[in-house]
Amino acid sequence: MAKVTAKTASKKAVKKTAPAKLTAEKKVASKVKNIVEKETKPAKKTAKSKASEAKAEENSKQKVIEQYATKKGDTGSPEVQIALSTQKIYNLSKHLEQNPKDNHSRRGLLKIIAKRRRILNYLLNKDEGRYEGLIKNLGLKK
Repeated sequence: MAKVTAKTASKKAVKKTAPAKLTAEKKVASKVKNIVEKETKPAKKTAKSKASEAKAEENSKQKVIEQYATKKGDTGSPEVQIALSTQKIYNLSKHLEQNPKDNHSRRGLLKIIAKRRRILNYLLNKDEGRYEGLIKNLGLKK
């Protein structure tokens, strides 16, 4: 049998107390982590917040229509269609930055971009001055 000396006895005591300290520290650390996660997580969207988002989007859509309409009640001119498409593209791009694996939305984004490109080509062929003004106003490259 091994002799129990004061040195070995203190080592055994340290071994027994050290895990207790670690578990207490782990508990505190996990509580702090949970609190931080709760504070940084975005709140779940309620029915009211979804409705208010839809209303805000509708208001912004009306503003875009009013800004780019060639006459009162105009919603079908190429300028309005391109401006609305640009707004949709911007919103979907923001969504995809937060949800990079959302491939269904990515496909929709690509379809909207292609449609906007076709309307831009139509406007270029029809009236180059309107095309240039719209591109400059929207801040598009081409």
